[in-house]
Amino acid sequence: MAGGASSSLSPTAGSGGGMKNAEIEMEEANLLPPDSVEQLTPRTRAAYSMRRSNTTTEAAQSIFSSYLSRRFMSGCAVLLPIVLTVYIMWWFLEFFDGFFSPLYDFLFGFHVFGLGFLTTMFFVFGVGVFTSTWLGSVTMGMGEYIIRRLPLVKHIYSAAKQVSAAVSPDNEQANSFRECVIIRHPRRDGEFAFAFITGQTVLQTEDGDETLYCCYIPTNHVYVGDIFLLPDRDIIRNNLSVREGLEIVVSVGMAVPPRIIAMPTPLKR
Repeated sequence: MAGGASSSLSPTAGSGGGMKNAEIEMEEANLLPPDSVEQLTPRTRAAYSMRRSNTTTEAAQSIFSSYLSRRFMSGCAVLLPIVLTVYIMWWFLEFFDGFFSPLYDFLFGFHVFGLGFLTTMFFVFGVGVFTSTWLGSVTMGMGEYIIRRLPLVKHIYSAAKQVSAAVSPDNEQANSFRECVIIRHPRRDGEFAFAFITGQTVLQTEDGDETLYCCYIPTNHVYVGDIFLLPDRDIIRNNLSVREGLEIVVSVGMAVPPRIIAMPTPLKR
């Protein structure tokens, strides 16, 4: 019985030894150059060839998947601005069309898409013409006086008034961005930063007068930032317009041109 048990265990041990030998041969095969594969045993050579085939397949799949992902992202980059533009314009059209479309439905019993939008645009134009007259100014002044006395409404109206004043062509402060410049922020030893010249003043000291320029640096968005008074020698003027500078700020730097040229021309007073 002992001899039988011993003989029955010997194949298993031999099988385990053979598996270990195959693993050792595979590790050695991975270290051999391709022209030395013929030195391997047939079983190890077959396993080596299978592994080489799997590696080639994985590399091909990786290249194919990376190509698909790049092309997919390229398509998204092309379609995203188009889809957003169409969606925003469609929402804008439907939003303003909904103001006067119910009125036409009630009076005439029909609905023409876009007619309410045109009526809204004419209404806004009429309000602009009316407020530019003396009677419109008096009416707006009285309305603002009443609104500013209301507890909660006055804060909402004040915030909305500041936003509308920023885009109003009749507001002189809305066009106060005279020039887009570059300064060192913090001073001299700091990083370069985009700034907008909004005004200038004269600093009177014992050593004489010095012209200082109000340089506005946006820190959160266009209408939130810091103001620095800098002399002309600390300002780097360049070929960027105010519109291009605003695009750089709004796009968080993605609209920056590949090259900016410093311009020595001083600011016109």
